[in-house]
Amino acid sequence: MHTDTAFPHAPLLAFRRITGYGVAIVLMPYLLIKIAWTLGIFLPAEHMGEADWRMINAATVLLAATAIFLAMALCRPWGERLPAPLVALPAWVGTGLVVPVALLAPVLGPAAMARDLAAGAAGIWAWEQLLVMVSLVGTGLGLPACLAGYAKARWPEALGGPLGHPGLPGNTSQLQISLAGFAAAGCVLLGATKVYWSVGGTLGIDPILLAERDVWWHLISFSTGAWALAGAWGVLVLATRRGSRRFLPPMATAWISSSVLFAQSLFSSLSATGFDARPAPEYPVARVLTGEAGIVAGVLMGLAILLVLHDRRRAFARTR
Repeated sequence: MHTDTAFPHAPLLAFRRITGYGVAIVLMPYLLIKIAWTLGIFLPAEHMGEADWRMINAATVLLAATAIFLAMALCRPWGERLPAPLVALPAWVGTGLVVPVALLAPVLGPAAMARDLAAGAAGIWAWEQLLVMVSLVGTGLGLPACLAGYAKARWPEALGGPLGHPGLPGNTSQLQISLAGFAAAGCVLLGATKVYWSVGGTLGIDPILLAERDVWWHLISFSTGAWALAGAWGVLVLATRRGSRRFLPPMATAWISSSVLFAQSLFSSLSATGFDARPAPEYPVARVLTGEAGIVAGVLMGLAILLVLHDRRRAFARTR
């Protein structure tokens, strides 16, 4: 995927620097708060001083530091010399983690603060939570924008131009269609299930735990379901090259959807095994199946996207 293209012209470079440095700056409150919690300072609740909580916060410190490094790589000349997987993979996972939060933060943030304060968290927690939300929203908006500028400079075929391109011998179109078909089928099933749950459906929900379906759970379920359904459209359009005149809309939709399904499903699965995990309202089997479906669908969509970009790159190189 690497190219030896010249460094982009001034307007694009300025855009990348603004968004990249913006992400780094807006993440600093999150990083500092997590460092403080790891050291046992300004804790909103006493139990967060326990060793398990400190390990979790130390892990988020590492994630925040990685995100800042990634933002710098996306906006600086040396970032274009890094191996493509070292940039694309963390950017893909990071997109899936922060984009849903950025879109839902105006509702999820106040809901989370009210829930934690009602549970007895210290008053300072509201201000810390506010800073954390600002960091996550800024990253969710800035990181994809900076990534788009980086991709336009390094892999222009990944963003612009018409959807169709000449097919060359040795292309992977049939494999793309197969992968996209399996991924889309899984996305439709997962999306329908999540949207059904988000609007109050109870099939697959433990009746004893109905009260656990708070605003946070409903919105996260709806977000996952909506991204899954959007991703089914995006990946099928990319693979079949039908359904859109331009390449960018299905590409952006499939990229974000695949990353959201993979990252959010993996995060939820890992969170469910935590020592302080809240009871999930879904039956264990339903929770595991939907989580694994999201991970698998995200990976299949990601593979289909890579194949589409590979063939598109070959076709564009032939016409130059």
